[in-house]
Formats: sequence, C-alpha cells, structure tokens
Amino acid sequence: MRLLPLLLVTACGKSPSTAKDADKPPPDQPPVDAFVLPPCANPVSGSNITFRKLNEIPNNLGGIATLAVSPPLDAHRLFVLRVDGVIRLFKDEVLQPTPFLDLSPDAGGPVTSGNEQGLLGLVFHPQFATNAQFFVYYTTGSVTAGTLRDVLARCSVGASDPDVADPASCVEVLSVDDPAVNHNGGMMEFGKDGYLYLGLGDGGGNNNLGRSQNPNLLLGKMLRIDVDNKAPGMEYSIPADNPFASGGGLPEIYMLGLRNPWRWSFDRETGDMWIGDVGAATIEELDVLSPAEQKGANLGWSIWEGSHCFTAPCDTAGFTFPKSERDRATTGWAAIIGGQVYRGTCFPDLAGWYFYADDIRNAYAKAHLNTDRTLEVIDLVGKFPARPTSLHEDARGELYLTDVSGFVYRLEVTP
Repeated sequence: MRLLPLLLVTACGKSPSTAKDADKPPPDQPPVDAFVLPPCANPVSGSNITFRKLNEIPNNLGGIATLAVSPPLDAHRLFVLRVDGVIRLFKDEVLQPTPFLDLSPDAGGPVTSGNEQGLLGLVFHPQFATNAQFFVYYTTGSVTAGTLRDVLARCSVGASDPDVADPASCVEVLSVDDPAVNHNGGMMEFGKDGYLYLGLGDGGGNNNLGRSQNPNLLLGKMLRIDVDNKAPGMEYSIPADNPFASGGGLPEIYMLGLRNPWRWSFDRETGDMWIGDVGAATIEELDVLSPAEQKGANLGWSIWEGSHCFTAPCDTAGFTFPKSERDRATTGWAAIIGGQVYRGTCFPDLAGWYFYADDIRNAYAKAHLNTDRTLEVIDLVGKFPARPTSLHEDARGELYLTDVSGFVYRLEVTP
C-alpha cells in the first residue's frame, strides 16, 4: 500500500458557541458510554456528497494526516494524527496551537516514519471521560538494524490540562517485530464487548506469503485483547473466548488471513465489522462480517486475494470471502481506504451507508448492506480530495476525511 509519501466538529445548524452547553450531559447523568449525545438541531436532507475542508491554514497540519478521532461523548474535540508522531487538536473546528501529544523524533519520541511507517492509530478508551486513557499505535526502530517494531501503547491525559497529554505517560502494551517497512495496519477500535481490536498487516517485504495464515505469528491478523485487566507480567490479558485462548495459536489472535487492513471499523449500531484490505496485484477487497461471523474468521490471504486464487491449491472451505471486490486492471483501484457506516444525525439520508475510497485512483464509493447480507455499491461522482488516508467517525457519528496533503474534511451533503 503506497499511502506514505506517498489526518470537524460542529452540529448542523449550530455555531460552536451555542452548541457547547446543549451537548454536555445533564448534571445528573454521568459521562459514560450509555449516554447519547443530542442530535443535530437542523439536519440537512440530500445525498449529494461534498467534503468541507476544516483547516484553512498555511502548510496544512505540517505533515501527512492519517486519522481523525474524537473521544466518546466529546462533541467538541477532534484529534488528528500526523504520520511523524504528532497529534493535533481541533476544538469546535479551531486548530489549537499546542499539539495534544508529540511522539516525533524531533521531540525525542519513538516514532519512525517514512514509506508506510509512522503514527498510524489512535483510539480513546470507552471510559476516557473518567480514566483519561487512550491508545496509540506506531512503528519504531529500523529495518536495516533489524529493530523495527509495531507498538501499541497506552497513554493518559494529566489532570492539569485535558488538551495536552504527557509522552512520559505512554507505556508499551504490545510490541510486534516487523521485518519490513510496509503493510503495518494500525487501525484500532473498542468493540461493544469492551475489548480492544487491532488490525495488523502481514509485515510486507518480499517474503510475506504465509505469515497471515500462520497462527503462531501476530502479523496479518485481527487481534482482540483486554486492556482493563492485566495478566502477570503483561499490560493486558486474553479474553477467554478468543479462538486460540486455550492453545493452537497465539491467544491474541481473533481473525486470520489479512494482508493490510489499513482502515477498518465497527458499525456502532449493528456491530458489523467493515474491513478494507489492500490487495497485492489484482484485487482490492471490502469485507463485512456480522458479530457472529468475526470470531476465528479467515479472510484468505495469502491463499486467496479476494475471491481469486493466489497460492494454489485454493480450497474454499473455511474461508470468508469479500462482499465487494475491485479489479485493479479494470477499475484502477489499487489501495482501498476502508471507511465507516454513517450513523450521525446531521444528514439523515446517509444513515446506514458505508463510505470508503481508494488512495491511488482517488475514487470514492458508498455501500449499503442489504437484509440478505449482500452489498449495494454506488460509485460517487464529483470532485473530491485527492489521496485520502482515512474516513472515520466522531463521537456523534459524523464522518471526517484525512489526506496525504495534511488536510481534514467533514463529509456533508447538499440537497
């Protein structure tokens, strides 16, 4: 995936100043996940997609933007990852001068960037409002020195300033040796079960075949861990119902057969998992798995590339195949950017539609999951931002796009 060298937040019809008080939980309501943020005051009908740029500033964010995320229940803050290790903060769409967190080498941080390396993932703990914990995922070390690693770290925000985190608070939770600079994955989400899910690429390089099918390697897998309970000598524990919790493979593994799930997401309403898995030579694939289909699923790589045989013999038994595929030769898609199902309230006509894109072709599409679990896919027509890197939701379910040029956009509609 050639993403690297090649990441908005107001309610509809409200100014930032008038929206603040209305969005706060009532005094008698604790700030927990069960609380629902109020809907948009003035929803807009229509399905003509546009992207409104947030940061009209010189030199954009100062580097490649890879993801935009907000904490649960926080309708006013949007945190944007920069690939070099810096996290910038927007408050009511105003870029703050001080970074939220700086893990870049310039600040003495551990992040190694370049090619497909860098600060690639961020997720806030479901109880962030009370425990101040969040998790980052980045690459560190050197391929030439044989020290390259993919790292999941837990960090926290201090009590003095909720808009600034201390790099010294970050503790490595999980570390995976990585043989090459590409196929690093990095997308993280918390499931409805409270566990942390992390998508890892197959490690890239010239000898990546077979890693994703090897249950004794974490590369090329979807991991699922319990970050709230620590096993002896570890910063996490293993959920008892993970497929290999009792043996037969590494216990962190929840799904197998991924190549580079650069961006994936849960549908907050249904729990469906949508994965954009970047292809090798022929197919860009979009996988959709219901909660019942996720545990132990094998998505096929490197036996299958999508539904095409890649390493013969290709027996179909035991594999989960994509809901949608893009043939590189005929469509031009070559680096799928998995997105998100829209569950916001500002644009009701978009409800239930999944939005995603392709970084190389600069193409955009939407998909709807039918009752029979087939997909209706529609290519979007219009002038959209080039070189997208992510489409991700905020606390309200509104969608934001980041791009290689370091800009952030809000997905909106016109009648």
